[in-house]
Amino acid sequence: MKQPFTIDLGYLHALRALREHGTITAAAAALHLTPSAVSQQLHVLSRSVGVPLLVRHGRLVRLTPQALVLLEHAEILHAQLERTRADLAGQADGQVGRLMIGAFATAISGVVAPALAELSAVRPRLEVMVQEMQAPECFTRLDSGELDLAITVEWRDAPHRGDPRYARRDLLRDPLDVALPATHPLARRSMVRLDDLAAQPWIAGAPGSPCAEVALAACATAGFNPRVRHVTEDWNAVIALVRAGAGVALIPRLALPTRPEGIVIRTLGQNGPARRIFAAVRAGSERSALIAPTLAALADIAGRKRPAGPAPPTPKGRRSRQLVTASAAALLPARDEGRPACLRRPSAHH
Repeated sequence: MKQPFTIDLGYLHALRALREHGTITAAAAALHLTPSAVSQQLHVLSRSVGVPLLVRHGRLVRLTPQALVLLEHAEILHAQLERTRADLAGQADGQVGRLMIGAFATAISGVVAPALAELSAVRPRLEVMVQEMQAPECFTRLDSGELDLAITVEWRDAPHRGDPRYARRDLLRDPLDVALPATHPLARRSMVRLDDLAAQPWIAGAPGSPCAEVALAACATAGFNPRVRHVTEDWNAVIALVRAGAGVALIPRLALPTRPEGIVIRTLGQNGPARRIFAAVRAGSERSALIAPTLAALADIAGRKRPAGPAPPTPKGRRSRQLVTASAAALLPARDEGRPACLRRPSAHH
């Protein structure tokens, strides 16, 4: 008689963490457990399914082919559990509950905060908590259940679109604009070519960060490698350094002040560099009565953001592969027409 085939889903989570983080010690840290507890869970899981899941490789361990097969099924199981949870939560009206969102700073100010203002008007008993964080931390916390929704930027190591662990919603293409000191000789021009800035000192984000990757790629396309003199992840610090004449920078539009003083902004054309912002939730949970309207609110706010208007005409006889032009971002007024039903305000006579 065959032994019952049972799997502890919590132990599957430990196996997923080992795959993601590479070592038992790192997986234990991500799960807030001790390494010995993770090792014990993996041992019990291996005994439960009746196949070896780990093989020694020096002082480390590697996943066996059987472990990789089990993980493929684990993704399906976890997604189905999230759908089950969403369907059960859907029995309620979604008016009451708690939601944890992780996002980077400019997404919080430019998208999350306006969306929460709209949600609070129609779902006042929905409690939303926001934590500032960057990728990949937001995905680690999303996997562990500490977050319900993550907002991040497309970058080189981001989960691919077909990743079965997540459901994602594209939110916004956020163009990067050029910031010049107001006293810079090029600030007097209405149009500036990006390669005009090749010899300038630059202010950029940390190497490997999404915005730094986009900025370096744009400069490479324009034919130069920028001379980065200052490195900071704080956009207020970038703006202050530009204002001080310390260099030039590419700044995401969401990070620009409403009325910049001491600096001049020149926006790239429609094909200029941009960071792509998206929301991610655990696969299956996007149907939750709490998460679905929150995603709708975020998409609604992001959808009202529009790229800059058309650039001024290029002076006759002067062509450029990529122009930086003076124009402003437009923000469409909020209207109920065409908005998700969950975000429409009730009529006055109701």
